[in-house]
Amino acid sequence: MKTKGTAVITGAANGLGQAHAVRLAKDGFDIAVADIVEPNETRKLVEAEGKKFFSSIVDVTSEEATKDFAIQVKEEMGIVTALINNAGIYPHALFSELDFKLWKKILDINLDGTFLMSKAFVPQMIENNYGRIVNVASTTFFMNVTHGSAYLASKGGIIGLSRGLASEVGANGITVNVIAPGLTDTKMNRKLAGDEAFESFLQLQAIPKNLQPEDMSATVSFLVSEDSAMITGQTIIVDGGQIRI
Repeated sequence: MKTKGTAVITGAANGLGQAHAVRLAKDGFDIAVADIVEPNETRKLVEAEGKKFFSSIVDVTSEEATKDFAIQVKEEMGIVTALINNAGIYPHALFSELDFKLWKKILDINLDGTFLMSKAFVPQMIENNYGRIVNVASTTFFMNVTHGSAYLASKGGIIGLSRGLASEVGANGITVNVIAPGLTDTKMNRKLAGDEAFESFLQLQAIPKNLQPEDMSATVSFLVSEDSAMITGQTIIVDGGQIRI
């Protein structure tokens, strides 16, 4: 398959990020991963598809670290054509128990991390007059959810950032979109939400099937493809038909 350049993915050592890396490798992208742990398993899966792989330990809340990573990726991998800002945390805390330290941590990683990675790679995309950026929100932003004020604020901020950035870089051949996953069947989500949550969500979906990481990756694949050239500033919900906007 013809090389499509390099796709940069944050938080791809496991879970959804790993699924995105594998899918985009199958699509023809080389893969660069920024995470806080070594993505050894992801490396094996990507290289098994015959694609180049590069990774670095990166704190996405650090302006210096994200800038350095962008330089490293350009030197090691060449042209970056896609950026998937997948890294995020989702601790649960009632507003009455939410202190400023936790609030800042959630906003720093989820929202500031998306901003800083975009700042680091958008100049390369502008230089090449081409790019695809996919940011990650959540269907919980559209739902009645308790114990999630900081998390929802971060995801709402990502949607706002994406809309604003899309308006500024569209003339440079760059699209910016958001994917909002529903409750997806990963090891982490099973641990945090429990089996009962997955069963209850099935009753609310038009398609009564547990969402898999590959379902999200298929949407990411489309949004970073040339076929999505006229789609930007949008939030795409992938949840089996639970949320309607």
